[in-house]
Amino acid sequence: MNSKQKVRYFKSYDDDFFENKPYTLPESYKWVRKDLVSRFLSCTIYALAFVFSSVYCRLFLHVKFKGAKKLRRQKGGFFLYGNHTMPIGDVFNPALAAFPKRIYTVVSTQNMALKIIGKILVYLGALPIPDSARQFRGFTEAVGERVSSGHPVVIYPEAHLWEYCTEIRPFTEGAFKFPIRFNKPVYSMTATFQKSRLFKKPKVTIFIDGPFEAEGENARKRAENLCKKVREQMIERSKNSTYEYMRYQKQKGDL
Repeated sequence: MNSKQKVRYFKSYDDDFFENKPYTLPESYKWVRKDLVSRFLSCTIYALAFVFSSVYCRLFLHVKFKGAKKLRRQKGGFFLYGNHTMPIGDVFNPALAAFPKRIYTVVSTQNMALKIIGKILVYLGALPIPDSARQFRGFTEAVGERVSSGHPVVIYPEAHLWEYCTEIRPFTEGAFKFPIRFNKPVYSMTATFQKSRLFKKPKVTIFIDGPFEAEGENARKRAENLCKKVREQMIERSKNSTYEYMRYQKQKGDL
């Protein structure tokens, strides 16, 4: 191991390495806002963020894509699943990969508590997951409306952000119920890391794969099959990571 390599110790794959403040969505929260002010703010903020991301992701995160043409050729909306490894990159990279389509991203409700950015996430296309079962119907309808309107919906099934992690962590079929329900194509987006000759932080190569076909006699089996195919493909692509900028090590004695 490189003496300068950073190491993070974890007890389980549910560990968080970033401080998260609790946040509860208001009962009146609207995932889809159609009033003129919201639409204007959404278009303006998203456009500015896209310009920023075009510079930041390519020049500072050193990101390049392989297979992104598949997303541009895909007609209509689709679901895009990725490994959760970059705090800022995971917000902007899918937008670059799916351009000219506008993306919407399923996020943890805790993100809405972030200073400044938490207030504008909704205008960037965030779809926060509600804690209330009563609100889940509205959330699901919003996901369906966005993807049925021709937009990509981005999901990070690992749930927790592990910066520069080269391992594909476990995830379950629960995150794959949406493509089955709305009968939309599925693609994977695997971020891999390589050592840079000029910079301390690694280069990032993102592989786009798919579409994946779901097989099975019922919705649950199809979701399980889809989950397995996407995870296996992401694990295969993760072998292209040749540099561990951040090493994750399980604490001894913990299950």
